[in-house]
Amino acid sequence: MLLGRAQQKQGIAGQALDSAQAARSRAPGHPAVELLYIECLLQSGDYQQGLASLEQLTTHAHAAGNARLLQDVGQLHTNLNRHREAEACYGAAVRLAPRDAAALYNWSTALTAVGRLADAERALDQVIALQPRDADAYYNRSTLRRQTSERNHIAQLSAQLAQPDLPPAAQVPLGYALAKELEDLGDYDGAFSALQRAAGQRRRMLSYHVESDEEAMAAIRRSFDAPYFRRQQPGLPDARPVFILGLPRSGTTLVDRILSSHSQIDSRGESSDLGAAVMRLAGPASDKQQLIERAARLEPAAIARAYCARLPAGQRAHLIDKTPVNFLYVGLIAHGLPHARIIHVRRHPMDVCYAMYKTLFRMAYPFSYDLADIGRYYLAYSVLMAHWRTHLGARLIEVDYEQLVLHQESTTRRLLAEGGWPWEDACLEFHRNDTPSLTASAAQVRQPIYSSSVGLWRRYAAQLAPLAAQLSDHGVAIE
Repeated sequence: MLLGRAQQKQGIAGQALDSAQAARSRAPGHPAVELLYIECLLQSGDYQQGLASLEQLTTHAHAAGNARLLQDVGQLHTNLNRHREAEACYGAAVRLAPRDAAALYNWSTALTAVGRLADAERALDQVIALQPRDADAYYNRSTLRRQTSERNHIAQLSAQLAQPDLPPAAQVPLGYALAKELEDLGDYDGAFSALQRAAGQRRRMLSYHVESDEEAMAAIRRSFDAPYFRRQQPGLPDARPVFILGLPRSGTTLVDRILSSHSQIDSRGESSDLGAAVMRLAGPASDKQQLIERAARLEPAAIARAYCARLPAGQRAHLIDKTPVNFLYVGLIAHGLPHARIIHVRRHPMDVCYAMYKTLFRMAYPFSYDLADIGRYYLAYSVLMAHWRTHLGARLIEVDYEQLVLHQESTTRRLLAEGGWPWEDACLEFHRNDTPSLTASAAQVRQPIYSSSVGLWRRYAAQLAPLAAQLSDHGVAIE
């Protein structure tokens, strides 16, 4: 098991699977061994066997009444975007161990994904009562609904932040929570001040350099150039995938909910499957540049086969992958899956940049904690999308967030028509869609469409003036 875990960490999935199978032969049915075996199956690309084994272990965990195992199995389901299955596991764990703060926290996450937001808030209240210094619980709770003057946590958050021994790692989520609640109540100066402190603290904890992402996007443009698109490269004739991509907080989740309300379209949420397939087939690389160059030499159909092998079986004809950063892989998608729909969601540059800045992504999007980094990342993304637009033409379906929220029906009709789907009224009632969602917008998409986020950045025009100037100086239209 230890050898398998070490090999797993090194990314040598085949050897890790061999070690897991050897451990399994020595201890048949051992839960920890089964967990390792399932993880290795999934990482090595044997999705169907991994899923079958996970179903068996899930049944065993429920039958055994083992709260720890139920949580471990629930985490695997969460990683696979199987949030209903995860909620059942975590809920069972809480019933077995009602004062287990970790089980309650995990359960709240699954409850959020399946749309039971009031239950999620109550679970987080219990977490905080048991663990008053669980800063992440405070932040998650603040995001579940719009706070009001009658019902908020500002005094509690301020008291937590005033503790003299509060570690920096706790200051970050508490600060983001306070900023969110102050903004809800219209205290924009106070909100930005709290946000700036929290984001700055988070940025100081990272060793990230935005230059690495700028260079990677430039390398993608060089590798996936005009000669690449002129090559005759047979792809996989699989029309199931629908890719919704763009910057985080640009409206990708909203478009996902609208389309997955259609009878022909289902959603699998966000997934790392495409990136994982590219890295697995490209092999170990010394840096991003080498990985990009190798990816451009791969057979596109091979990447498509590896990706589609992980698509779950379903009754609907199309499956959405709503992973924003798939905008990096548009060239591979276009060649490898010539019948896939590629939908790019755009949003006003200042609104999307501010929306990223005020969201605590934790391990993802390290550029989002500094306004100058955000500006540089946005400019690199904008140039890359212009590159894809040049080479894909009408193959790239583009939707503007502002048009969607201000002219919902006409924009939705155009989106469906360009995707080749017939009109269905259910797409206008996306907030009734019960498909699980675990994104930063999980609470918002449970509501009917609203436009209060359009132009929100103007509340902070003075504080965001350097970002506006940075973008304007590079030709980005702000007004």
